Amino acid sequence: MQNAVILINAEKGQVKAVAERLADVEGISEVFSTCGRYDLVAIARTRDFESLAELVTGRLNEVEGIRETETLNAMQVHSRHDLETMFSLGW
Repeated sequence: MQNAVILINAEKGQVKAVAERLADVEGISEVFSTCGRYDLVAIARTRDFESLAELVTGRLNEVEGIRETETLNAMQVHSRHDLETMFSLGW
């Protein structure tokens, strides 16, 4: 499984609409509106790196209202929780 944090800035006045559109994109498990440098943070969970690449370079480009993104690909998980169970895609 590939996990990534996607930092997103939306066009002016489009934060809520972009968040709602992102929540419907396959591979995006959560979307958070935030304060600070970025408007939104999306959590991506995909089966493999190729699926993550398609999500970031393909499907996100189709979401109207996104101005810019920065993707942080997760390398290792450091947690006391059983993340495989929590974030299982059911595959």
